[in-house]
Amino acid sequence: MSLPSDRLTPDLASRFARIALRHVGREFPNKMDTVLTGPGDVKGPRAQHPIFFGSFDWHSCVHGYWTLATILRLHPDLPEAADIRALFDDSFTAAKVAVETAYVLRPASRGFERPYGWAWLLKLQAELLAHDASWATTLQPLADAFAQRFREFLPLATYPIRTGVHSSTSFALALASDYTRAAGDAELFDMFETKARRWHRDDRAAQAWEPSQDDFLSPTLMTAVCLRRLLPQEEWRRWFDNYLPLAGDCRPASLFSPATVSDRTDGKIAHLDGLNLSRAWCWREIASGLPAFNPAREAAERAATAHLAVALPHVAGDYMGEHWLASFALLALLAG
Repeated sequence: MSLPSDRLTPDLASRFARIALRHVGREFPNKMDTVLTGPGDVKGPRAQHPIFFGSFDWHSCVHGYWTLATILRLHPDLPEAADIRALFDDSFTAAKVAVETAYVLRPASRGFERPYGWAWLLKLQAELLAHDASWATTLQPLADAFAQRFREFLPLATYPIRTGVHSSTSFALALASDYTRAAGDAELFDMFETKARRWHRDDRAAQAWEPSQDDFLSPTLMTAVCLRRLLPQEEWRRWFDNYLPLAGDCRPASLFSPATVSDRTDGKIAHLDGLNLSRAWCWREIASGLPAFNPAREAAERAATAHLAVALPHVAGDYMGEHWLASFALLALLAG
């Protein structure tokens, strides 16, 4: 798949829309995340999750919907627009949202999708709020449930989770902060900001021992982006200069070199394509926050370009990557 652009052109938007439309309604194969409390809990994906049953797993289906919603807003006249609207009208109904919400509110679902899926659902809701449609109003009970999950969890989270996979707290707060702004939830934003300061204000001279074999996020760069979204700009700039003081010299070198993907049919190894895309996203956000005279800005821009060039051709291909990579490509293409 040839994807030469580093911005979201109409042609690229159509390609991503077609990819997402193919997989959000594909029920199998499916990797379910559920705690069974009895025989009555044994259900298939569509019965358990009448909206987000496709795309191999729940969270990938959520960000597949986010991909479609974002493309629809930015390019409302694409050939795929009518199919996206029809899908949303069919999916975002009060009855289906009630089933999804009831599942989340089960006591056994306390850790369901924490915190990655929580953040993506709120990111989706932030996008739906920008549309002139009833979708966001209908989905709001589910968004409320996940916002409450954050409110309950963060006071208990003494430590950050510094990983390159779904458990990353930096990724979750960075993504979910978009919802706090779109929904005008200043209380939740303040909770995110307070917790991020407590976790990361003293981080200095990051060593960047990465990537790990199944990373799809950079633990080091995600922390920088998290604080970029939560702190005032000048405060963040001072913090960043201490956090990655040698970024202008492209050090630590591991952050500036795209990862090698040895087998795209292996779902975990295929994560590394996502790492390259999410690093491009992070470097673009970091560059946009730095002053023009800071040498780290040019280094960040070059790194973003290099990572995009390596990863974009592999957004489509084997289903192990194809069911989710377009979302991360979109994050990268829209950053900065």
